[in-house]
Amino acid sequence: MAERTISEVLTQPDAALEMTLRPSLFSEFTGQAKVKERLEISVQAARQRGEALDHILLSGPPGLGKTTLASILAKAMGANFKTTSGPTIEKAGDLAGLLTNLEAGDVLFIDEIHRLQKTIEEYLYPAMEDFKLDIIIDQGPNARSVRLNLPRFTLIGATTRSGLLTAPLLTRFGMRERLDYYHTEQLQQIVTRSARLLNVETEAEGAYEIARRSRGTPRIANNLLRRVRDYAQVRHDGRITAAVADRALAMLEIDRNGLDEMDKRILETIIVKFAGGPVGVGSLAVAVGEEPDTIEEVYEPYLIMEGYLNRTPQGRVATELSYKKLGLKPAPGKQTSLL
Repeated sequence: MAERTISEVLTQPDAALEMTLRPSLFSEFTGQAKVKERLEISVQAARQRGEALDHILLSGPPGLGKTTLASILAKAMGANFKTTSGPTIEKAGDLAGLLTNLEAGDVLFIDEIHRLQKTIEEYLYPAMEDFKLDIIIDQGPNARSVRLNLPRFTLIGATTRSGLLTAPLLTRFGMRERLDYYHTEQLQQIVTRSARLLNVETEAEGAYEIARRSRGTPRIANNLLRRVRDYAQVRHDGRITAAVADRALAMLEIDRNGLDEMDKRILETIIVKFAGGPVGVGSLAVAVGEEPDTIEEVYEPYLIMEGYLNRTPQGRVATELSYKKLGLKPAPGKQTSLL
């Protein structure tokens, strides 16, 4: 089994821990205030009318709470919550099985909906719009189409790459909401709440230290908390202070800006091997030994947001901030930018 980087470990949480820490009510959900307000209004209006929610698309980087919000929506509606993911729906029969087992008002959550096969996606169109499902029975000359009526349900799709969704599918979502990275103060609240649920004594400064290195992502914040908790338990008295958190995170090679070993490897590769860029994501992926999709979905968004990287039509370009971060100087005549 290949060795995983810190970011990969931190973005793949323990299922039991995740269920323990995941909020189940809008009132417990921290951050995304405008998105939360719009969703709460939609829930209240739908309940007053006695109708199912409109179909909803939640987009944004991994770990920001798309699955959690979908679960909260289902609970707020008093509906069953059925979950699946785009890659697991391999044939039309898989989708038909999911849809025909739904009851009126149920919420069907499809994670990574951008990875649905196009042929499967076409079966969703009448199901989402008319609540009907056309299936083909038999093959060849005996093939015939049968139309099934479906109960009115709500489809909630989650995607990290909404640009990969086709226009016909996008237009069938009545609501489209994008989740953005969290501020450090919001993450501090999340860490404090999670520490309380885990019965870990945590000082405000310790929670803040974890929060500011969490790349604006609650999932990473919760996983860092678990790692710091282990360190505090083994090396100290179990209490998380700022100093303990700093030492624990330094051991994990996560610096004060939240960058880990792979982040620095990406920046250093662009600067040293590709003279600061531009370089295509395919070449960059080969040079650092990582998958292009992982670079685009896990590492790049944060590096771009923090000003370490620019994405141009020609490829990825390191900014002046990257050179300063790594203590390197641009090649003679090489222009860098913070924009």
